[in-house]
Amino acid sequence: MIDPDGYRPNVGIVLMHPDGRLFWARRVHRDGWQFPQGGMNTDETPIEAMYRELREETGLLPEHVEVLGETPGWLRYRLPQRAIRRNDRLVCIGQKQVWFLLRLTGQETDLQLDLTEKPEFDHWRWVDFWYPVEHVVVFKRGVYARALRHLAPVAQRVVGDQAVPLPAPDMRATGSWHRQRPRHPGQRPSAGKAFRSPD
Repeated sequence: MIDPDGYRPNVGIVLMHPDGRLFWARRVHRDGWQFPQGGMNTDETPIEAMYRELREETGLLPEHVEVLGETPGWLRYRLPQRAIRRNDRLVCIGQKQVWFLLRLTGQETDLQLDLTEKPEFDHWRWVDFWYPVEHVVVFKRGVYARALRHLAPVAQRVVGDQAVPLPAPDMRATGSWHRQRPRHPGQRPSAGKAFRSPD
């Protein structure tokens, strides 16, 4: 499903640990890390697509999460030229997305990356709230920044300012996100389970 402007409707999922860190996953057979996301079917609402993608990519069910917020309207990003398939009947130039902020209410053991025949991810870990903006593939950084800027106040109300500090005003203006972010005392990055993907 591609709109007249060439954008494919899509949902993005920001899954938050109760301490404010975010689920960050590595794509199968690639070195890229990202949030779960996926295209919407023609008969789905954004939230229906979100729950389907959540199940397919992380193994989580609705009872394992709490929906805290979503971005208003569509956030768009363009694909790099090398990724655009010009031979297709409908040319997709990018994604238009609704982003959802979820809090994990289940257990980490509920996360299963290999429920489908073609898993999207093979490894995951928890990272600081703003870490993904600096480490996702370059062409997605703008949309990640916009989504997290919108969702950060919602996350702050739930887990507090220390876990989710807002970017400094000069960084918001310039788009520079490199900063030191405080951690909870004794908090260290944690890694999730990996599985060996089928060859």
